[in-house]
Parts: sequence; C-alpha cells; structure tokens
Amino acid sequence: MPELPEIEIVKRSLFKMINKAKIIDIKVNNKNLRYKIPNSFSKHLIDEKILKISRRSKYIIFHFEKKLLLAHMGMSGKLLLVRNYDNTIFITSFYYDSNILQNHNHIYFVLNNGLVLVYNDVRRFGFFKLYNTTQLNKIIFLKKLGLEPFSKKFNIKYFKKFVQNRKKNIKNLLMDQTFVSGLGNIYVNEALFMSKIYPLRACSSLNRKEIENLIFYIKKILKFSISKGGSSIRDYRNILGKSGSFQQFFSVYGQENKNCSRISCKGKIKKIQISNRSSFYCNKCQN
Repeated sequence: MPELPEIEIVKRSLFKMINKAKIIDIKVNNKNLRYKIPNSFSKHLIDEKILKISRRSKYIIFHFEKKLLLAHMGMSGKLLLVRNYDNTIFITSFYYDSNILQNHNHIYFVLNNGLVLVYNDVRRFGFFKLYNTTQLNKIIFLKKLGLEPFSKKFNIKYFKKFVQNRKKNIKNLLMDQTFVSGLGNIYVNEALFMSKIYPLRACSSLNRKEIENLIFYIKKILKFSISKGGSSIRDYRNILGKSGSFQQFFSVYGQENKNCSRISCKGKIKKIQISNRSSFYCNKCQN
C-alpha cells in the first residue's frame, strides 16, 4: 500500500496536470469497489470544475465549488492519465501493462483539457466517496485521523499527552492513524531505527529526548522520501511514470540479516512480526 510520501507525490502530479479542469463525462465500468459507487455518482460530478487537489493522510481530495470527492487507493489502486483523442496512456502511475490496465479500469473521468483520469484497481479495495460539503471536518473518514506528521502541533507536548498511561508498543502507536496520520510500515521502521528505539518498547517508557528525536526523524525521513520520489516496492510509480528511489536508502526495512549501516555498530538487522506486520530493527543499537 502506498504511504504518505507516495500519495503526496501523486497528489502534486495530479495538481499540475488536471487542477482547474472540468469533468465533462464519467464512465463507470465497475461500481463494486470497497464501497459501491451509487447510480447518481456521474450526475453529481459532470460539469464540476476541479478547484483544488489536496491530501489528508493517505487520502486524495478533489475540491469542487460545493462538493468534495474523497479517494483512497487501498492496496492496489492507482490513478492514470490517458490522452483522450486516441486513448494512449502517456502519463501513468504504477503498472504499464496495457492488458492489466484495460481489465481493471473501473472509472473514467473525462476532462475538458484532453485528458481522462482513470481509476484502476486490481483488488478493488480502494474507493471514491462524494460529499455535498466543502468542510473536511464533516467527513467521517477524516474526522478520526490524528495529526499530520508535518504539523507543528505534532510535537513533544502532543506526544506525551497521547501516550500517557498507554501500554501500546511504539511501533503500533506510530501505525495508529488516530495518533499520527499517513505513516505506514516502511517509514515507521526507518524512523525507529534512526531514533535507536526498539519497536516493541512501551510508548509510555520513552523519555523526552527520545520523543524529540523520533519526531525529528519522522519528519526528516518523510521529507527525504518525497524528494526521492517515494519508495518503489513492487509496482509503485508516480503519476509521471517514474519509479521512486527512496528504497535505495532503506536502513532496516527489508534488510534482514544484513549488518547495521551504522559504522560504529556491530549489530545485525532482525525481522519480527508485530501485529501481523514485518518489523525490522538492529539488535544492538535499537533499545
């Protein structure tokens, strides 16, 4: 599943290509996504102009004059841009195989700038939800989310207040979207390594300096990943068809049995399962 950096990059690319475009037609090939597309979906979006495209956590939000369209990519969802007049894919994200694209293209948004925005999803775990409001705080999927990692409010005070008397381990806390939104397994593993924190440590046991370091490295790693185009694990590509390169800088994720990348450390990268997710850590410098 793409995480915050990958969704942020797709959002920025879409903003450059289709912001201010008007939807002139919609074709729904398959209504049966994670949440069924209603029959009125097309009627309420045709002739609407995209005023802005934003991101909240792992959601992409299309802003219209009096409406919002919320999109989530799920495990395998992807957005493609296709040239309208000859149906040639010249800007894409994720897969290139045209057979896969054709078989799993579920929604076509025809735009007045000569492009078609296509939603493709092999597993159909993603979804689109249309709201008759412009207020994000009225959308249930967004109301329950915690702070964005880049928010100034994501600080030591917020952290300590949230973890007070909690027994949850730090890995699961960082994966909790009600605490901080947008983080996924890759970036949590990397941030904990950079902070020298063992993933099974009780979150309430962290001292002020450890919390300060962890917040610093979460922000730093996310910014660095965005600058590198995100992480390309398996099939991720941005909307311009380019693979991300952050995976070349992984210190622990997927590095099982390799030597710790810290020159002063003689440890090995170990793999354990935490809440059914693979977790990687150095057995010497993370404690």
